[in-house]
Amino acid sequence: MDGGGRGGVYNPRTVEEVYRDYQGRRNAFIKALTTDVERFYRQCDPEKKYLCLYGFPSEQWEVNLPAEEVPPELPEPALGINFARDGMPEHEWLSLVAVHSDAWLLSVAYYFGARFGFDKSDRKRLFNMINDLPTVFEVVAGHCKKQTIEKSSISNHSSTKSKSNTKGRGSESQMKYSKMQGKEEEEEDDEPEYEDEDEDEHGDTLCGACGENYASDEFWICCDICERWFHGKCVKITPARAEHIKHYKCPSCSSNKRARP
Repeated sequence: MDGGGRGGVYNPRTVEEVYRDYQGRRNAFIKALTTDVERFYRQCDPEKKYLCLYGFPSEQWEVNLPAEEVPPELPEPALGINFARDGMPEHEWLSLVAVHSDAWLLSVAYYFGARFGFDKSDRKRLFNMINDLPTVFEVVAGHCKKQTIEKSSISNHSSTKSKSNTKGRGSESQMKYSKMQGKEEEEEDDEPEYEDEDEDEHGDTLCGACGENYASDEFWICCDICERWFHGKCVKITPARAEHIKHYKCPSCSSNKRARP
């Protein structure tokens, strides 16, 4: 199975294949705009020509000039993403690129659907499968907010994602295990201002499964791979079970690993 770059010969022909193609390209965009954001930012030099962000089924991304052939083999992504880089705050620029990336992902998926004759039920099934995933914009917008909030404590971030050791931890541990023992709830009552600050900081965090906002009275857990947050109930993880998980992988990341060619 190809898909490592433009001009690859791989063409998904079934709903499941198109969905896997969508997942791979989507994960590539999320990687470029979150974990690889510094490298992506450097490559989008406004002094260069019109640049595009490409995502591939192999979950690799590339900043490059648009395809030269007309018409191109696939729909082309947004042109000239580099020109706006220095004209707005970084998080707004990344969100703008994410929105255009979402639009391109849908256009590619439905290009394959049209090319290989998907009927009404196939198109509906494909849309529902895609719609179950958060958009690139939702993931990136949440990541940008989280990075701003946690900039001062980023060194402790990875060790507090899925562990229940709350001694000496900040708001991250309190958020993920806010439904722990009543003893901890009483301790939180002694620090009402701190709890309010935690609620304000994480109020816009969205569950990667259901898309609902964060609430302090619910148990949450973060995926160590894609760094998305989930309600425990949505991914069937309880606080007690989370205590024994060293590195948590969400259902999407687990299935992606198995589905890779």
